[in-house]
Amino acid sequence: MAEVTPANDQAAGQAMPQLVLQKIYVKDVSFEAPNAPQIFQEIGENDLQPQVQLNLGQRATDLGNDLYEVVLSLTLTCTIGERTAYLAEVHQAGVFGIAGFNEQDHAGIIGSYCPNLLFPYARQVISSLVLEGGFPPFLLQPINFDALFAEQQRRGPSGEAPTLNS
Repeated sequence: MAEVTPANDQAAGQAMPQLVLQKIYVKDVSFEAPNAPQIFQEIGENDLQPQVQLNLGQRATDLGNDLYEVVLSLTLTCTIGERTAYLAEVHQAGVFGIAGFNEQDHAGIIGSYCPNLLFPYARQVISSLVLEGGFPPFLLQPINFDALFAEQQRRGPSGEAPTLNS
């Protein structure tokens, strides 16, 4: 009788890498217009341009059994002169099954791939909040999470969270 030997390491008992998106959801959302309704009059009356600042944050929680919750946090602050027009914040989350990857690939999935998947959902929530808050539509531009992750890896774990200004 012939003996069958595995053709590669995958068949020898090592698990195939798996990445499964199980759930996407809004974990937390907030919108504030602290100077409304006066700020609406100021928008059209003066020549001051709105200044928008975007703060990004991300965290991952190991849920066990190769499941991870990744939360992408976006905080958008719009000021006109010295006054805050609005502040919109969303924590967009997802549950991901991640197994069989080496440490570097695993970190890349958590730090880049997952935020890339979550960002369009968070962008839509922010856009809706701003519009429903009575302000002109605001569409966040795409973010290169691959480059942000590479920069974070270069800086090390003590680096600050990125801040983008428009």
